[in-house]
Order: sequence, then structure tokens, then C-alpha cells
Amino acid sequence: MSKWMIANKGADFEGIARKFNISPITARLIANRLITSREFEKNQCTDEKIEAYLNAGIDKLHDPSGMADMEKGAQVMYDRIQAGARIRVIGDYDVDGICSSYILLTGIKMFGGDVDCVLPDRMKDGYGLSIKLVDDAHAAGIDTIITCDNGIAAAEQIAHAKELGMTVVVTDHHEVPFEASGEEGSEVRKEILPPADAVIDPKRSEGNYPFKEICGAVVAYKFLQVLAKKYSTDKDAYKDFFTEMLIFAGIATVCDVMELRDENRIIVKESLRLIAHTRNKGLRALIHVNSLDENKITVYHYGFVVGPCLNATGRLELATRALALFNAESENESAIIAEDLKNLNDSRKDLTKEGVDQATELVEKAIAQEGMPKVIVAYLPTVHESIAGIIAGKIKEKYYRPTIILTEASDGGAKGSGRSIEKFDMFEELSACKDLFTKFGGHKMAAGLSLPKENIDELRRRLNENCTLEGDDFEPVIHIDIAMPLKFATMDLVREFSRLEPFGNGNSKPLFAHRNVSLLSGRILGKNKNCGKYIVLDEDGNRYEMMYFGNMEKWHQFLAAKYGQSAVDELYNGMGNNDMKINIAYYPDINSYMGRDSLQIIMNDYC
Repeated sequence: MSKWMIANKGADFEGIARKFNISPITARLIANRLITSREFEKNQCTDEKIEAYLNAGIDKLHDPSGMADMEKGAQVMYDRIQAGARIRVIGDYDVDGICSSYILLTGIKMFGGDVDCVLPDRMKDGYGLSIKLVDDAHAAGIDTIITCDNGIAAAEQIAHAKELGMTVVVTDHHEVPFEASGEEGSEVRKEILPPADAVIDPKRSEGNYPFKEICGAVVAYKFLQVLAKKYSTDKDAYKDFFTEMLIFAGIATVCDVMELRDENRIIVKESLRLIAHTRNKGLRALIHVNSLDENKITVYHYGFVVGPCLNATGRLELATRALALFNAESENESAIIAEDLKNLNDSRKDLTKEGVDQATELVEKAIAQEGMPKVIVAYLPTVHESIAGIIAGKIKEKYYRPTIILTEASDGGAKGSGRSIEKFDMFEELSACKDLFTKFGGHKMAAGLSLPKENIDELRRRLNENCTLEGDDFEPVIHIDIAMPLKFATMDLVREFSRLEPFGNGNSKPLFAHRNVSLLSGRILGKNKNCGKYIVLDEDGNRYEMMYFGNMEKWHQFLAAKYGQSAVDELYNGMGNNDMKINIAYYPDINSYMGRDSLQIIMNDYC
């Protein structure tokens, strides 16, 4: 169970409802998503911002020239293309790296560039630009390197490239490394930029770009927008290209877990609208091999179906396989690669389960010996290093602790990934331990790192000693929009909620709460018995169908502790009664079955 917090944000909900022809409930939901602080609510929930939230299109995307070095970088690339220089795109092996590489590679080719692309081998090269990749490029006669989704932390590697006489343009979105000086509370930070010919990153302190939380693929997309202006002043000259690439920018935005607010929400909304009409044979094949309907693709499908298939290549083989999918020219080639990617992802799921089991055993042993740590640091030498991040995420969810999973690296050291919780800035905390690492980078909620194995215990000690989180900080928080009785959840209202989509990180599904819901009967469903279907009753005697897709073991333990195991047994034998009452956090949904729509309540949490 979690700590429930009901939003208490003020606005003229009735007035908003009348002006925008929506229900006051939907008006309140919009206000909850726009207002980040009561102090600024009058400025954050204006008619203009509500209109943008409901109806903004791609014309509202920000001007890319506001990013520091954007114009400079585009001019450098234009000059190198005109000079006939050999150009190499160097990306990363995750979805964002693959998509941003595909966008840059395709765009530079369109402008006449002599360009190829290399994605690092996770096992041999590690994350992003390496000395080896620079040397390989130089040996191949490459004149210019352009990075995407990496490079901001590659000062040493880029200095090496410059010593070799190469031109380097960085496009990235990760946090900028810094040096801090002065006393705590009044310290001064100096950004450490790599010595590239241009360094484009929205998180740089220079520049006036208004929204810093975009992914690498969006930075690459916007870089090409600026470059395109050097080839034509006609804004529609490359319209088809940028329309198609917006699909990939949206996929990367979701899979890199960017918040779906500001222009990210517009990009993903457009991406989902456009994907049914994609001209990319590989992407179409990946949709079909996963038995998806291209006309009904959602954020969920990006994050949990399409994305994991692309990620699986970089985890278990080489990410160039995913890039080859996007570059495939025939339907047959596309189908073969797509099937391979799906099979790899199925294998990855099995490996992940084994790794999560190992990590859980280690954590439970540590808890028994020393109590629950504030920060979990687990070393799993036999686990495939490519799935460390996935395991870290699952362990973080299980224990709600910042989690770092380390595995044995090919060079004999340790290598891994971290996933954080809301009140723990992982990049900041790791920065305080950077003397322990051979390499690290990331942002507030996630990070990657490499270090000698003998430093693991010291890392664990420092992170736990430095951690200031206490008590409630380790309770997951569920943000509830409204305490709303079930009887107000109509199908018309649920259909109106579609105007708030796409839902995801930063723009969550509407969540409501209702007290004293009676459980009447239940069935356990799924081949793994991992969900439940129930008939419930509200205080007015109205019956509803309710689904739960959470941890069934904990759910049953909760019910047994509160009402006894016999009551739980009776519930599933159809003999439940009004005595079994719970409070639920829920969202209403529409269940479509055999042409018939019905209201369905989805329970998110309970107490």
C-alpha cells in the first residue's frame, strides 16, 4: 500500500468547463496537471495554457535555435557536407540512441552527406563515445563525428578526436557534468563541456531553450530542422521527412521515460496519430509481428512492446540490428529482422526474471543481517550486464528504495545501472562519489556507471551514509485527482478523458478514490493468475465490475489480515457479502467486448 495524496489545486472549474465545453471533473483534472504549485496556479492554469493542453499541435513546438550551439552546430555540419567530408553518427544502444541515430543518419543522407552510423557494443565499448570508437572512425577515414543521445560527458574521448584532427558535433540531452566549489549551500557550479566544435544539449546553462526535458531523438530532430533551413527557406520543403521522423521522436520520448508535458506531450500525441501511416517497412513489421493494430497504438505499446523489442538488440546482441530494421528496404527483410527482435525480447524476459530473483535473495539476506538499507547496491556477477537497469527498476519498485545493480564487466571491473525514487536525485548523489568510478552518467531518476570491483562496498557505504531520506520518504506516494464516488464515473465521462491523452509519465491517467466499496464476488484470471476480476457494490447499492492487475499475493494478504482467510475463500466462491469493505484508488475505463461497451473500474491501490 502507498501514501495517498489528494490534489488540492484551485481554479474556476465551472468556468473552465463552460468555456471549453467539458465537465467540471475534466476541468479539475486539467488543472491538476497544469498546476505545479499553489503559488503559481493563476499563471499555470490560464485559458491560453488550457487551450494549448487540449488542442496544441506541432506549430507549438519550441524554436530549436534557442539551444546553445544549435546554429553553430548546424553550420559546422553544413560545411562538412558541402566539403564532401566523411561523417559518422555515433549513437547509443537503447531506444533513444537507436531512434536518434536513425533520424540523424536519414536526415544527413537526405542533405547529400557521405554518412554512416555506428552504435556501441554494450559489452565491448560501453555507453556512448569511447576512445576505441574514435580510433575506429579515424582509421576508417572519417572526418566528422556527430553524437546523439551521448557525448556531453565524453570530454576525454572528444579531446582525443580533436588531437587526431577530427571535427566533432555533440547532440545530447543528459545532465552536464560539473565541478562544484565553495561551501555547501553557497557552492558554485562550473559546467564541464567537452572540447567539441559544437555542444548541443538543452540542459546547458547557456541558451534560452524553454523546455529542457526532451530526449536525444528530439534534440536530433530539432538539429535537422535548423540544418534544413540552410538548404531551403521553404518551410514545407522537407515536410514529409519531418512528419515521418516525428513518429520515431515520439517512440524515443516514451521509451526514455520523458515527462509527457509541454512539447513532449505534443510530440507523442502526433507520433501516435501518425504511426498508422508510417512508410517505414521495419516499423510496420515490428507492429505486425507483435500482433498490434496500427490504428490503436498507445503509449503502453511504445513503452512495453515496441520499445523492449528494440532495446533487446542492444542488450543481448548489437543495437545495429534494430537500426537495420528501420533501414530495411524490403518487406521480407523487415519481417525477418522484426521476428528476430521479438524472439530476443522473449529471451530477455526470461533472463530478467532470473536476475530479479537473484537480486531479491541478496536484498532479503541483507535486510535480515543489517536491516533495510536506504540505498540498495547489489552485485550480481553472473547476470548479463545488459539487463542490470531493468532489474534495478523492478527491485526499486518492490522495495521502494534507490537501487543500483552491478554486474561483472568484460574488462574485469563492475558495471551497472541505477534507478531512483522521487526524492532521491541519483545523478547528484553519484556525483558526490565520482572518485570511485571509471565512468558514470545519467540524470535524476536513472544512471549508468562503471567502477573497480573493490570500490563496490565503499560505494554502498557512502551512498547510505550520505542519504538524508527518512521515514515517509520511503513510502510510495499515489497522487489522487479527486475523491469521487463510483456513480459519477459514466462512460460519457470516460470518453471525455480521451481529450487528456496521451497518458504516461508526467501526464498520468485520472485517478480517483472512493471509500467503503463492498466486495461481493471475485475470480482470479490469467495463465499466471496475476489479475483479479470482481463484482463490487457502492453505498447506494449500485454494482460495478472491477479489475485489479497488481500484486495478487499482497492483495490477498491484506484481505486475509483484515477479514480472515475464510472470508477471502468465500469471496472467490461467490459467497461474499457487504461486510467486506475497502477503500479504493481507481480509474474508470470502458471494456469493449464483442461489439458491446461497458463501464469497468480498474483498482490501482487499496486500503
